[in-house]
Amino acid sequence: MSGFRFVTGPVAPEDYQAHLTDLSCGGFVSFEGWVRDHNEGREVLRLEYEAYESLGIKEGERIIAEARERFAIEHASCVHAVGQLELGQRAVWVGVSSHHRDAAFQACRYIIDEVKQRVPIWKKEHYRDGDSGWVNCEACASAGKHTPPSRVAGAG
Repeated sequence: MSGFRFVTGPVAPEDYQAHLTDLSCGGFVSFEGWVRDHNEGREVLRLEYEAYESLGIKEGERIIAEARERFAIEHASCVHAVGQLELGQRAVWVGVSSHHRDAAFQACRYIIDEVKQRVPIWKKEHYRDGDSGWVNCEACASAGKHTPPSRVAGAG
């Protein structure tokens, strides 16, 4: 499996890494994003992710294709979770295989950075004090352009 996909619940890298194995490759690099117990001085209990999945898959595939064009890699995958995640669970995984390690490192960094910037994924933090809030979602409130799917009228 090369490409981008969403999964419900935590990401299990072992389900995807084998698909990147290639005897011509001498390098493999991966990145895992985990749910941590704090953000900006607040204690976090769990996260919730929502995504505009059809658009997200298209944009994620574009990012993977760009990485292939920019770096000398053979295979790349990115998997992002949607739904509720508990502390320590994996929210995102990127894997890249290439003939040499440098290209794999560069491509892996490129993919995760671009996914965080361009793919329509929204993260809601649930805090120990009972409060919750959408993170880095200033645009969600303006003009309704980037409102999480469950908040868009008619979305379900």
